[in-house]
Amino acid sequence: MVVTTKGIGDEGEARAWAHLQRHGLTLVQRNYRVAAGPRLRGGEVDLILRERDGTLVFVEVRARKTAGFGGAAASVTVTKQRRIILAAQHYLRGFASPPACRFDVVAIEGERIEWLRGAFDAG
Repeated sequence: MVVTTKGIGDEGEARAWAHLQRHGLTLVQRNYRVAAGPRLRGGEVDLILRERDGTLVFVEVRARKTAGFGGAAASVTVTKQRRIILAAQHYLRGFASPPACRFDVVAIEGERIEWLRGAFDAG
């Protein structure tokens, strides 16, 4: 079996979703994408979830086989954060009154899952 980056990512998202579901979050949408345009850079949110209190949670999932090169969490660069924020802002345009929101990261390294609540903010 050939292991691809996409395959690792898809498996990571499934593991992250299962982990977050066990903690009471509900799925709103997977892989929300904003296409790039002439004045707009593309962006994507891996998982959009809702907490029991109504908070909308935008989740970036990073999966790595090992913790090398700084690990999975360290791979969420400022540039990546900006693209996630852009996609979240685009998504929130559909709300008359946007709910409270948060940006989380789920870092997966081998069998280890680390959920970083409020990993970064839009400010």
